[in-house]
Amino acid sequence: MSAVKAAPRPRHVPQRTCVGCGTSAAKRQLLRLVRTTDGSVQPDPTGKASGRGAYLCDDPACWERAIKRGRLGKALKVDLSRDNRDVLLAYGRQLVGATTP
Repeated sequence: MSAVKAAPRPRHVPQRTCVGCGTSAAKRQLLRLVRTTDGSVQPDPTGKASGRGAYLCDDPACWERAIKRGRLGKALKVDLSRDNRDVLLAYGRQLVGATTP
């Protein structure tokens, strides 16, 4: 009698939710923003920086909605300064412009 090998289980893909639109996607498909120890918010392209994180997709409407309506600040439990908002909006526009043909 021969031993039958079980089929390998599919790998678990971590899911995260975009704070702008609320859609759920694979962690690697979303961009992580992290609150640093000094209270500023910065993009985390590696997804491994220490600190409280929130995720956004690459849709410019999600960036606008999350930042201007205060969803990002609420998710990160921080009040975003005007300068920090402008930097994040500019980063979102640049990121979206770089990914679209």
